[in-house]
Amino acid sequence: MILNPQFRTTSEVLRIAEESGDIYSKAVAQHSHGYSLYAKGLLKEAESHLLNGIGLSEKTDRPSWIGLSQILLGEVHSENGKFVEAKEHYRIANQTLEKWGLAPSVQALAKLGVIKSGILDYEKDIDMALLYEYPKDIKLNAFEGWAFRYVGEILLNIDDQHVPEVEHWIQNAIEADQRNRTMFSLGKDYALYAELFKRKGDRLKTQENLGKAIEILKECGADGWVEKYEKELASIS
Repeated sequence: MILNPQFRTTSEVLRIAEESGDIYSKAVAQHSHGYSLYAKGLLKEAESHLLNGIGLSEKTDRPSWIGLSQILLGEVHSENGKFVEAKEHYRIANQTLEKWGLAPSVQALAKLGVIKSGILDYEKDIDMALLYEYPKDIKLNAFEGWAFRYVGEILLNIDDQHVPEVEHWIQNAIEADQRNRTMFSLGKDYALYAELFKRKGDRLKTQENLGKAIEILKECGADGWVEKYEKELASIS
């Protein structure tokens, strides 16, 4: 995924859609540009466009777009430490898609997002059987590594007892994203891998994996994420 051409394309699509005045075109353009902004790491701008896209999609009965944008809003709020708000966005994503019987893979990702945001907000009472079951519902390659990474992040934040499993799930995420060529997600996998080694106190492995994350995300054009991880790397160098 090379984001700079995508970003230019979605910017132009948004301009054309706004000029056309067609509500469906505007909804699709807002969602698409919101995703481009999120992937670039421009989270504040991404939130605005994703919310606009959801508002327009609610008027045009486009639940599939609503579901994915709600997940991305969950990501934005998680990144900003607003885990209660993140959990609500994931919940709405799942509820919307279940109601319409759409996108089982995205539903599964949303369910994992609900668990992830709850754990990050210090919830501890989760159904471990469901945690391991949801990834089996992922049938779309684009979401495979993403789901595995969510499980790894959840296990990393439950308690110290699950740390041995975390590496297994992160490695699964890396293998899936390499196989599927989902490079932005791969960069995020390595960033989580770095966090695992940081908690283990392994400075060299932390630096190595942050370096891999930065390299991949630079190639993607994910400038905001590169800046974030470069600052993290500098703080431990």
